[in-house]
Amino acid sequence: MVGFSFTATAATCDGTDLATLARAEGTPLYVYSRTLIERRYRALDTALTGHPHRVHYALKANSTRGLLEVLRAAGAGVDANSGGEIAVALCAGFEPDDIVFTGVGKSGAELEAAVAADLHAINAESAGELERVDRIARARGERARVAVRINPDIDAASHPGISTGSRAHKFGVPIGDARRVCREAAARRGLHLVGVHAHIGSQMTTLDPVRRAASTVAAFAGELRDDGIALEHLDLGGGLGISYDGAPALDVGEYARTLLAAVAPTGLRLLVEPGRWIVGPTAVLLTTVVDVKPQGGDRHFVVVDAGMSELLRPALYDAYHRIAPVAPRSGPQATCDVVGPLCETTDVVGLDRRMVLPEVGDVLAVLDAGAYGSAMASNYNRHPLPAEVLVGGGGWRLVRRRQTVDDLLACEPAAGDGGAVPAARLA
Repeated sequence: MVGFSFTATAATCDGTDLATLARAEGTPLYVYSRTLIERRYRALDTALTGHPHRVHYALKANSTRGLLEVLRAAGAGVDANSGGEIAVALCAGFEPDDIVFTGVGKSGAELEAAVAADLHAINAESAGELERVDRIARARGERARVAVRINPDIDAASHPGISTGSRAHKFGVPIGDARRVCREAAARRGLHLVGVHAHIGSQMTTLDPVRRAASTVAAFAGELRDDGIALEHLDLGGGLGISYDGAPALDVGEYARTLLAAVAPTGLRLLVEPGRWIVGPTAVLLTTVVDVKPQGGDRHFVVVDAGMSELLRPALYDAYHRIAPVAPRSGPQATCDVVGPLCETTDVVGLDRRMVLPEVGDVLAVLDAGAYGSAMASNYNRHPLPAEVLVGGGGWRLVRRRQTVDDLLACEPAAGDGGAVPAARLA
């Protein structure tokens, strides 16, 4: 069976027993299905067949190198949001022409490196950024490939924390200023304006904002064509949502048809930047119960060894993830608040869950944890980053070893190790 299966007798990933993985590598542990990653990428790529396009996977969702190597082999490009993500992509085997560089606050050093690398496009967020890229490129005697990110002032109908397309958000050039900014960019000697970019938010579960954004960008491209500006592509970002509670989600074919209905008449190549949709359902986070504390009645705290330092989404967005036992128990159900070990009340995994009361030592699986899980993990309370394994080909391999305390201290020289700053330098 492809993906994750939970039955009364076993829990597996692509046929590999999850309990075996937990014993071998310990917990907290991220477990990914290679086959599911490949299938979801190909499902979107196939849905866009018939029109020139490229799927640029959004590294911000999950940039573990082992996963990127799978996506590169499948044919994906990538969307990077930092110099670090660009470096990881290159280490994973992507070529500079496979990379688009997005981000609202690119540093001078990041822009210098991006221009030098000759990426497929730098998605510029402002007139000021375009000016900085132009200056860098002219100093090198080059022309940098750029696309202008526009802010279409469209509500993504998603969580406020992951919506990016309103005039109140920090992203992109306001649509009312965008035509002038693009004309100025096209006239700069150090810039080659190749596209227009828009991304209005993440976890979109209705097609209306997708349709409105695509139509707005396509119409804007027509205005630029009237100005004599010939683009190569339209980049419509990502944002396609997934189901975290098991309810039906948007069909990828309907999503693709909605985009193509707007873009096809322009004749321009379509770029998309999915992240969550590709990798979100392809992983679980395994965590061990370390304590069970009664609250009164049939309600209990179930304390586990993974919390907001391993999976931030529930604390940050009040996000919901299904939780399943790896070895189901029999008996009456109880109301459980599954919480993490950190010294924060917001350190929760899932509240008010009905399940057979686990016991200390039981392993639970937090589902749909492939996106914004590992990527947002932290060392809060000095928790080492968790290990990650990729299941595929009838076996599994470690794609990130568990961090150690020595790893945590490697950047912190002790007194006497040459880390003191001379007083003269502080004056």
